[in-house]
Amino acid sequence: MENLREKKQEKIDGKFYDMSPAADYRHSLVNGNIFYRLRGQFQDSLCAIFMENLDFCYCEDSEDYVIPDIMIICDRKNLKKGTYRGIPKFIVETLSPSTAFRDRTKKKEIYESCGVEEYWIVSSLEKAVEIYYLGENGSYSLKDVFVLDDDISSPSYNGKLEISLKAFPHVHLRLEEIFENL
Repeated sequence: MENLREKKQEKIDGKFYDMSPAADYRHSLVNGNIFYRLRGQFQDSLCAIFMENLDFCYCEDSEDYVIPDIMIICDRKNLKKGTYRGIPKFIVETLSPSTAFRDRTKKKEIYESCGVEEYWIVSSLEKAVEIYYLGENGSYSLKDVFVLDDDISSPSYNGKLEISLKAFPHVHLRLEEIFENL
């Protein structure tokens, strides 16, 4: 039987990259957890949150694009159909075996060169969050790395630890919320 599912692709430097096979279920759970928590905190906001469904055209005069797992945008004038051509405030990439290298290298370079203020790399397998901030020099620096210790009896339990977004200090996620149901 022919697979009728549409294949997702990204186009980086003129080359297409398949985003299939579909990532492991943990990838979707983590993205859903982050999206759900952020969406609730951005109600009545001009900013919009997207999860795995908006092409980010990162070059002004090119048709290259990536599809971030989570993206917050606050300038809706740059939205046209399924494409965004502005500068996101915040991006999350959740690692999967087929995309981890690209997320840590090429896509990180893309987000950095475009001026995305905050970039998170999330690992559902390690239950870890790496947070990069864009510096005044236009380069990312690693701000924090958090690894969830969800054993309540452990002295290093950190599930209640809140992580705030740089551009939105009132918006926060707890580590246990990010990795809920894994």
